[in-house]
Amino acid sequence: MEFWKSAGMHLVNRDDNGWLRVTDDYLRAYFTRPEIHPVEESCPAEHALFEGLMTDPFKAVSEEELSAIKDNDAADNYRVMLRFRDHLSDHETLEAAYIALFSGDPISIPPIFIDQMVHLILHNVLENVDDPMQLRAAELFFREQAVTTGDDQLMLADQEIVEMRSQNGFGSLGQLLAESGTPMREIALDVMTDENKLDYWERSDRFDMAIDFRFTQSAPDALGRVMEKWLHHFLGVNTRIQAMKSIKDESWSWHIGCDTESTRILNSLYNGETVDDDDLYKIVALYRVEFLDPADMMDTIKGKPVYLGVAMNDDKKLVFKPQNLLTNLPIRRG
Repeated sequence: MEFWKSAGMHLVNRDDNGWLRVTDDYLRAYFTRPEIHPVEESCPAEHALFEGLMTDPFKAVSEEELSAIKDNDAADNYRVMLRFRDHLSDHETLEAAYIALFSGDPISIPPIFIDQMVHLILHNVLENVDDPMQLRAAELFFREQAVTTGDDQLMLADQEIVEMRSQNGFGSLGQLLAESGTPMREIALDVMTDENKLDYWERSDRFDMAIDFRFTQSAPDALGRVMEKWLHHFLGVNTRIQAMKSIKDESWSWHIGCDTESTRILNSLYNGETVDDDDLYKIVALYRVEFLDPADMMDTIKGKPVYLGVAMNDDKKLVFKPQNLLTNLPIRRG
């Protein structure tokens, strides 16, 4: 079944290892973004640069060419895009370029570019998945989630869709209310269940299905399956990642926070510090990671479990950082 057409899988191809090669068409898609594509009023230098990059997206661009563009904002947009392009070119595949963003000298690129890389890489990772619940859970990797709690519920919905729906019909007034902190009207979204999850195939690019993320539901387990596939694709390790209610381990040796808040909370718990109820309430999910081959693990913790945490912030937003799984996993590097 097709899903996430917006990811751009048709713009890339795979290398012998199954990673995604950066192609001319992939870069052309970025050069035609509204921030880059010239308008009728754009100066001749901007038109010439655009045409040259559409002919050869990897062509060298001098600072003189950029400085010749009369619109300074447009020139700066090109600088950002070319920095991103050069980073992709240096690493040849999206996966290698993505890992390099977090394992070497950081480069300044818009966060949305990183989310789009993750979106496309995940499409590659999950191409043969036939469970829509896993695909919806995978959206956490590249789309911020709004968390609704209380009355024995723990719902995750796409933050952008929630904002859009809450302002729909209010126009500029809706934007004003949002900026002033005025509560918006409640938003009703379809909740994915085992009964209706097949609807996801037709609406996957709308990101408009919420999920019940309580421990007893199937969504936390689906996220575990996605994390297993993510780790295998990048690191070649096989793991079993199971959701759990709490961590009770006197030999607790290693943990990874999948976001800023869970990192802070798990660090405090690990160090024996007092964690108040408000912080504990932020925990959305906990996981236990087991390596199917202990030889993949660092010798110092071989045979011991690794714990993962997922948490919302003070604004009840969940901003998942999938790179943490890759950079902080205690594996035998190399």
